[in-house]
Order: sequence, then C-alpha cells, then structure tokens
Amino acid sequence: MDSLLLFVFAVVSIFAHDEPDPVMYWDFNPKFIKGQILVAQKGPNLKVPDDFKSSKINGVPAVVSMGTSPTLVANADAAKRVLSKLPQEQLTVSSWVSVDQSKNYGGIVCFLQDNGDNESGWVLGYNQESFYVGLASAENQRMTYLVGKTKYELGKMYHVCATYDGKELALYVNGRRDAISKDQSGNVRYPDKAVLAVGGYVDDNENFPHAGTLRSVLIYDEVATAKGILQQFESERMLAEAPARIIARPILGFEAKPFLQMAATDSMTVSWATNTPTNGQLFWGETDECKNSMPISQNSKVHQVRIKGLQSDTQYFYRTESAVASGAESNEDETEALISDVSTFETAPKTDSPIVFALISDTQGNPEVANKMAKFAWSQRPDFLVIPGDLTDTGTVLEHWTEQFFPSMDVLISRVPMYPVLGNHERNAHYYYDFMALPDPEYYYTFDYGPAQFFMIDSNKKCDAGSEQYVWLEKQLKASQASWKIVVHHHPVYSSDENDYGNLWKQNKSSQGDMNVRAMSKLYDQFGVDVVFNGHIHSYERTWPVKDGKVVDRGGVQYFITGGGGGSLETAGPSRPAFQNTVKRGHHYAMVRINGDVFEFQAYDLEGVLFDTLRFDRRK
Repeated sequence: MDSLLLFVFAVVSIFAHDEPDPVMYWDFNPKFIKGQILVAQKGPNLKVPDDFKSSKINGVPAVVSMGTSPTLVANADAAKRVLSKLPQEQLTVSSWVSVDQSKNYGGIVCFLQDNGDNESGWVLGYNQESFYVGLASAENQRMTYLVGKTKYELGKMYHVCATYDGKELALYVNGRRDAISKDQSGNVRYPDKAVLAVGGYVDDNENFPHAGTLRSVLIYDEVATAKGILQQFESERMLAEAPARIIARPILGFEAKPFLQMAATDSMTVSWATNTPTNGQLFWGETDECKNSMPISQNSKVHQVRIKGLQSDTQYFYRTESAVASGAESNEDETEALISDVSTFETAPKTDSPIVFALISDTQGNPEVANKMAKFAWSQRPDFLVIPGDLTDTGTVLEHWTEQFFPSMDVLISRVPMYPVLGNHERNAHYYYDFMALPDPEYYYTFDYGPAQFFMIDSNKKCDAGSEQYVWLEKQLKASQASWKIVVHHHPVYSSDENDYGNLWKQNKSSQGDMNVRAMSKLYDQFGVDVVFNGHIHSYERTWPVKDGKVVDRGGVQYFITGGGGGSLETAGPSRPAFQNTVKRGHHYAMVRINGDVFEFQAYDLEGVLFDTLRFDRRK
C-alpha cells in the first residue's frame, strides 16, 4: 500500500479515504491554543509554556520558541495510558520544524529513557549540525541514533520524517532519504515509565527544551513510503522555501554563574560563563560595596580572572558584570548588563592553620541530589570542595554542564573554591578545560591548602610506572614538605563493588579495584601519602589502612570511595574483602577536618545524617 501519500499540515487537516489517520496529531496554529493548552487534532492535548510566541512562515501560522521547558503531553503517572496509543510494530513520525539553537541532544518529539544501560523508546530530534532519529527495539539492547547527512541552517524550516518497519530505521529531510540503518529489529521497546514530550528531549534525568519553530507534529502506526513522504513535503514546500528567520541573539544570561577556584594565601580565581560573548568587569572588596574593579576586555563567553594582592585567611566580597560588546546584534528585550549577585570568598590560610573541606563525587546527571548535597556541605562552611570526578553524566554535552552541574553546585562553589579531577563521564571533553581554571596541563595538577598538599590525578590515562603522571607524581611527592599528603583520582585503588572489577555474583574473581591506579600505590607507600580519595563506584567505602597491598594497624594509606553525589547507586559484592572497614549504599557527601596531627572524617547521608566517622592522631 502506498501509505501516507499525503500529510496536510494546514489549519484544516484533510486525509484521503485510502490513507491512514495519525494516532496523534498537533497543529501549532496559535488559534488552537486555549490558555496554556494546545488542543490536539488527535491524541492528548499539550501543556504549552506561558512564554511561547507565534509567527507566520509564508503566511502559515506556527509557534516560535517553546520557551524554557518542553510541552509535556503526559506526565509519568499517565504514561501507561499514553503508551497504549503509541505505535508498536511500525512507526512514522513527522514534523515541520526549524532550529534556532543547536544542541547536542535537541528534541522535536520523544517518548524514551536513555540512562546508561536503560535505553528504550524513540526520539526525533537534532544535534549540533543535523537531524536524527533514535530508537530501541525488542531485539537490541541499545538504542540506535541514526544521524542524517543534511546540515540544517538555523532559523530555516525543514520537513523531518522518520520511519521504522520492524527491520529498517530511516530518516528523511525535505522529502529525501537522508540516512538508513538496519541495526534494530522487532517491535519498538518502550520504557515502563516516561514522559511523552513535544518540543524537547526529555527522560527522567534530562530535559533539553527545543528552541525554534514548530508547525506540526504527527505520529502514525504505519510506515510511510518514500513516495508518500516526498508528496507530503511537496504539499507544503513553501515552508522550506521561506527565508531563514532572523534569530535574535538570546537574552543575555549565565551558562555558569560566578564560581571560585585555586585559592591561595594572597589570591583567588573567579570564573563565569555567559550564553553569548561579552566584555565585563569583576568587582571585589572588603565590604559588599565591592569598590575595587578589574576590567575584562576579551569578547568571550568564558571569563577567568585572578584577584591578587589579598591578605591570607581573610573574607572578601565579589560580583561580576557582563555586557555584549558594542556593535553586536541588539535585542530589545535584553538588559544592558548581566550583573551577578554579591558573594563572598575566603583566601587560604597559612600552613599551620586548621582546614576543613567537603567531598562530593559523581554528581553526574542528578542535579536534585547534587544540589541537596551542596546545600548540606555549605551549611558546614568548608574552606573548599574536592570533587573526585564525574561532575557530569556526559561531558561532551554542554547542557549537562550548564543545566545540571553548575546550577546544582552554585550554592557552594560561588562561596568556596572547587578542585575537581576528570572522571570517565567527562570524556576528556573540551568543556572541562574551557570552564575550569586549573594549573597546566589541568588533567593533573597539585595545590597547597594550609598544612596539606593535594595531588590531583587523571586515572583515565596511564598511571603505571614510567607514565607521564607516574613520573610527575614521584617527583612531586619526593619534593613535598607538606604535613599531610592527599591524593585524589576518580577510579578507586581498592573497592568491594559487586561487578565493576569482576561479577562477584557469578564467579569469585575480581581485581577489587582499578589496576591502572593501583600501580601508583607504590608511590603512596614509598613517600608517605596519608589519604587517597576516589569516586567512580556510586557508594561509600572506607578501608583499613593499607601498605604494600596488605592491611596494617598503623602507618598505612587510608583509602575512601565517596561516589554518592548523585549517580545511580551501586552495591557491594557478597563477600567482605580484608581491606574493607565500612561500606554503605546511598547518596552522601563527606567533610574532612585537619588540625596539626589530627585528622577527622565524617560522612553524611541524603538527609544530612552522620553515618560514618573516623578520627586519628598521628602522635598516638
């Protein structure tokens, strides 16, 4: 059957008698919007954000800019009712759409979960350059993301259509087949719980609203032919022939509000990022008037400024101002300057002073939990924050930084400097290096704070004898005069996790830790490292002191895994290894206090309740 020969997206939708009806159809003519509800032509109504705008493309009404949140068709509680109407064996999804802002995970319409190994459902969307369709089937454990070859132009309308017949997944752009895949087979595999979203890419831990124009979205439970898709495009070709809409520069805002790094006794680094290149100023002082200022002349999105000439162990105030460079495109809705709130920081103390710092690791993709941890930590007023990796779920996705990590941690990192290391989820992305202001080469570095020296390692890279980081660390430890030597890297030297280093529920072989970084433990023993902090495993674990691979009652290295900052929780294996002192499954953060020869450590759960503590005095 030459199905779907004609899709009509005009205000009045007319289908020939021999053509299938859509199971869901939304016409984004503003006349169908009643209050904040878009009345569906077929299927559930849409909840429309209150900041949407309307427009016309070659005389055809459409909705421009879906606002700051996607249009939700149904929430999770209604998922089963929506799921029963979604196509199972065959699928066609079609839309007239324009993109105003490129994204790694742009969404037009979706019903999916894409979290680690949990991949199910489908999505029609776009990345930084092209349109794509993603789909998971019953015969494949992973979702296929089929990316088209056509490069879209911002502000220009396109007809985008995806089909799946149980054997073949295809993507069409402006009536022509753009990509094809046979990686999936069988019925569509749907998640048990999800949100059907039009105008966004949404699952239970991601929410990326569409920025652009929507004219129509249709879903069919049959497969359109190539001929039918071409005729569909031709029926409203005038939309594609319209000139690209002039896209105003976005209203000036923060991608990352001001945050702190690399404190010293006489200086502090302040960083922030805006959503468009700006000039600006950093204001600072001993009162909230911030009477001192430093101009920022570079026209850039990311700003990193070091304030020098400060007094040690002293509180200061600061704020930032950012403005678009003269001659840039104007936006009548934009304010003249973006001014941050006034915040505070404290310079580092001298080497004989007590220090307190917070530990939060593996915040990845769970800003709600991460924010709760950050608020608890801030309430205890630490001097600084250490993050043993996996700040984001996917470091190559800008939104994971700007919409998850930075907003969730702002309450803490706007007040105290943060010191991160790379986790595997950062994927060594340029965003890490763009946003962070760390000593070269940034993926490893050292810093001093009070009586302690910290050695920050990238455990994704080689750490065995003779490697770049091994040679560097050996030299640094040999030269260190610090009272306390602390090493931080993402992967754990010792771990009782159930399956990361060998599935202990199926066999009794496990390396019980990362062998790449275990090679460095020889240096820890040789040069008197006191403590090692790790993440990666999403649980809490504290070892007994360990030296030369064996548990000792004094003089060894104390290892901690503090990977409970937000990532999906993991569980210890069925047997207790000798090195294990305490293990706990649950989200958490930790506080460390050092005073002379005294070391104190406390771990707190998601409710802020203390669940583990350690205190030792090197004089005893």
